[in-house]
Amino acid sequence: MKSINRRQFMKGSIASAAAFTVFPQGKAHGANEKVIMGVMGLGGRGTYLAETFAMRPDVEIAYLSDTNTRRFARAREAVEEAQGKRTKLVQDFRKILDDPNVDCLVNATPDHWHGLGTIMACQAGKDVYVEKPMSHNIWEGRKMIEAARKYKRVVQVGMQTRSSAYSKKAKQYIESGKMGDIYLVRVFNMMQHSMMRNAPTQPVPEGFDYDMWCGPAPKLPYNPSRSWLNQWEYSCGPIPGDAIHQLDIARYLLGDMPYPKSVSHAGGVNALRDGRETPDTQFATFDYGRLTLLLESALWTPYMKKTPSNIRDSDSFPNWPFSSTKVEILGTKGFMHFSRHGGGWQAFDSDCELMRSEFGRQGDKEHKDNFIDCIRTRKKPNADVEMGHQSALLCHMANISYRVGNKQLEFDPQTESFTNCDQANQYLKRKYREPWVVPDKV
Repeated sequence: MKSINRRQFMKGSIASAAAFTVFPQGKAHGANEKVIMGVMGLGGRGTYLAETFAMRPDVEIAYLSDTNTRRFARAREAVEEAQGKRTKLVQDFRKILDDPNVDCLVNATPDHWHGLGTIMACQAGKDVYVEKPMSHNIWEGRKMIEAARKYKRVVQVGMQTRSSAYSKKAKQYIESGKMGDIYLVRVFNMMQHSMMRNAPTQPVPEGFDYDMWCGPAPKLPYNPSRSWLNQWEYSCGPIPGDAIHQLDIARYLLGDMPYPKSVSHAGGVNALRDGRETPDTQFATFDYGRLTLLLESALWTPYMKKTPSNIRDSDSFPNWPFSSTKVEILGTKGFMHFSRHGGGWQAFDSDCELMRSEFGRQGDKEHKDNFIDCIRTRKKPNADVEMGHQSALLCHMANISYRVGNKQLEFDPQTESFTNCDQANQYLKRKYREPWVVPDKV
């Protein structure tokens, strides 16, 4: 792959416009008719999405669903207060899919339910807002795309920085050529996580359908002290679960680069040796030819911080050296600091003089606006399922490199598989547990 220059950016933009898709309308919506929504997964993120969608005058939350009924009360109170109308509570999300009046499903489950939940919703004729990372594995992500296209569904992935105004301006600035050719991009994701507790297996609490919670994954002994984020069966890992935002916005800023030629991983479980399976340190190098994308991430760094809330939506910038969720873009004529979820960006020239800057505002509301608009217009959303797959694929590639001994893996975009390691290809797809199986033909 050659370096990213202005001509290539413009060519990519034209190609994207030519590929613009309008999906046939499902249920017709009048200008004042509300979009009827069900929410699957009522953890912190799911409850937030349910409440904020309920605050919209153009949305009605008809169903709230979680396998754990102990989560019902908090979510129900937030939603009913926001919309002034009662909502139904169901433990089995399939009841949402069976209701012909429901237009869309919000899927805010753990990673292992993203794929099948989304595919089943598409098959039921529902549009989907699915949280990131979009899939649990590479094969599953491709099946999600196939389902969205086959059933002509709008699928928006929760990578909301794509919908922010300051991101679009940063992309336009890079496309202008003022930074020259881009040869290197650095993505950071530094956090501080606590150690997992060492506790014995426990009985499943009353009101929790643990069998359905496990769903497509093996039904491991119930142990709430073993965070699902740290187990391969249920998660891509806490680093990909957060770094996906920066990886995605890096791809967006550089014209949505599709597939790297190879991946190399360094790191592992270095600091938090508490029995977790997923790494607490990940350094990944993605080779795009003459462009290199670096991911630098760890879970034990207290001195690097996410952009504070009072900075994200203000006329100020992060403390860049200690910003834990930044993207750095290096060109032959300039350099850019970019902050996800607000915080803005600053671009400097070859003499380290500030050339351009934009204050940031979070794109969460705009991302929801875009989803609801696409339900009505049938256009592709800002974080379409294909974009979600391409960004999650980077996380999967890095994880697989780690799991085969930090080997450099060469990737074939036509087959979405590795060409130099049969062992690595064993991780392209998971073993699904009956009856929760993603079919070969969706």
